[in-house]
Amino acid sequence: MNEPRRVVTPGYQQQLDQGYNFGSVLTFGQRPLLTDPAQLDEWKPDVAVVGAPFDLGTTNRPGARFGPRAVRTNAYQSGTYHLGLGLEMYEWVEVVDYGDAACPHGMVERSLANIKDRVHDVASRHIVPFVIGGDHTITWPSATAVADVYGYGNVGMVHFDAHADTAESIDGNLASHGTPMRRLIESGAIPGKNFIQIGLRSYWPPEETWDWMAEQGMRWHLMDEIWQRGFQAVMADAVNEALDGPDYLYISIDIDSLDPAYAPATGTPEPGGIIAADLMRIVRELAYRHRVVAMDVVEVAPAYDHADCTVNVAHRLFTECLAGMAAKRRDAAGGRKGRPAV
Repeated sequence: MNEPRRVVTPGYQQQLDQGYNFGSVLTFGQRPLLTDPAQLDEWKPDVAVVGAPFDLGTTNRPGARFGPRAVRTNAYQSGTYHLGLGLEMYEWVEVVDYGDAACPHGMVERSLANIKDRVHDVASRHIVPFVIGGDHTITWPSATAVADVYGYGNVGMVHFDAHADTAESIDGNLASHGTPMRRLIESGAIPGKNFIQIGLRSYWPPEETWDWMAEQGMRWHLMDEIWQRGFQAVMADAVNEALDGPDYLYISIDIDSLDPAYAPATGTPEPGGIIAADLMRIVRELAYRHRVVAMDVVEVAPAYDHADCTVNVAHRLFTECLAGMAAKRRDAAGGRKGRPAV
């Protein structure tokens, strides 16, 4: 096999090193920006960040189209050494920023097709796509692209959300942030029995939708169950359910799964949600213990943020997944043994 060609010119590296405050290049984690599939073939990264700036499926507060830009540029990052794991993350996991899918104004079908194609560019090379939404509609094309690579029925979904997003349609719209999970199950991309939802609460969807979910074999863990049993016990069951048959795991996180105290900048804030620190540790553990082949974080609408707290949490969710992957690779190579603490 050809060795990866990872060349960053001194001037480009200088701009990256100047960081968020002063650099002219602003990418996720100040990682190199690649723009076409040939560069992915040359670079051979482990992870590629993809922006999906689409929010035409939003039903309440709009603005998630600005999520990719904000997570890249507004999040604070002090360094790359993970204190809890005792490792330099980028020594073990090679990460690039693969830019944004083109989402033309008002063009729903074209935007979703472009998201699918760009995620497929990444996943088809067995690079893990980290997809920054956008509203939750984007999980439909993103997870479909991943299933196209790894096989329909061979990818389980762990979906953190306040809402089930399994409506048949919203105001007659099949492509809405309230419908993507139904579309994925109907297509067979993700089997219903391996579509596991965590953190659900609120007052929607109605009873007939829950009946449909049960008919598909879907399983869910409400916030009430997390309160009663504890997050770790619930997650142990959820992962076993998601991987009951499939070999691979897709993590989808609607930022409104978190309590609005930790993530106010979202279109449909729902009180009574998950604690940010708990979810960060859970994501790290999932990446450490399982074959995570994709992750998305959606519904970050930065116009409603306070002190950038939502974009920082979204950024850290991706970072903790990277940390889990890095620790897994280090330990498999015989490095310092350790495990994510959750």
